[in-house]
Amino acid sequence: MVPAMNVGFIGLGTMGQHMARNLHRAGLLSGVWNRTAARSEALAAETGCRVFSAPAALAAASDFVFTCVSADDDLLSVVEALLPGLKKGAIVVDCSTVAADTARKAAARLATAGAALLDCPVSGGVEGAKHATLAIMCGGDPQAFERAKPALAAIGKTVALLGPTGAGQATKATNQILCAGVIQAVAEALAFAQAEGLPLDQVIDVLGKGAGSSWYFVHRAPFMARGEYPAGFRLRLHAKDLRICREMAARHGATLPVVEATLADYKRLLEAGHGEEDISTIFRLKTPLFADKD
Repeated sequence: MVPAMNVGFIGLGTMGQHMARNLHRAGLLSGVWNRTAARSEALAAETGCRVFSAPAALAAASDFVFTCVSADDDLLSVVEALLPGLKKGAIVVDCSTVAADTARKAAARLATAGAALLDCPVSGGVEGAKHATLAIMCGGDPQAFERAKPALAAIGKTVALLGPTGAGQATKATNQILCAGVIQAVAEALAFAQAEGLPLDQVIDVLGKGAGSSWYFVHRAPFMARGEYPAGFRLRLHAKDLRICREMAARHGATLPVVEATLADYKRLLEAGHGEEDISTIFRLKTPLFADKD
């Protein structure tokens, strides 16, 4: 049985709105706030939850505050807005993807109000957010993690504490490097199959059950084959995440070839206006590799 928890949610974007719905289904969601008020009002009309006028008001009514925003500055701004209303002992569960240092800065600010931060970035795409099957990688105090676990279990299938504050974000950065390599390989492989005149639907079905398969191959190769790239993980957001990976690697004196190659490809796609499409839009750059050369 899920214990009684008052959970407020901030950030009703592509992922956040589904996560908030799953918290509502678990009987945990008490209210929401979103920078674009229309999204809060739409979710409240659907679920009956309360719409708060400001983050501080939401904080004052919540024992747990979930945040899911787009960038580092957004998170730090939300934390500052929460501070006047936070209860002592409250836990902010941040599901955004930001730098590990940003998570540590946010935690330090929250500590001044007697509140704790769990950095809990997620992976699994819109599908995972919708069906509550996300992988959630967490960093922070073990006791805070134990208190938040019932709410985390309402939005994800795999929930793990990886270490102190920042460990969740470091793990997510690792994941984003994996995603870059996999989406590059999937796009090149499918462009190769297309150039060979193979039936792409059958290739995807057969190879999706083989050793070279991956989540991205199974879930995104069909979109590549159709030349459709609905936003699951927006390219501009992955580009932002890979820049974080670049900065974190640079602190170790390292340059990551997969990250650099993918950022170069993303730069071309961003300049061509494809930043709001799914990262599978990288397929646009692979098919021309097989154009006949005179």
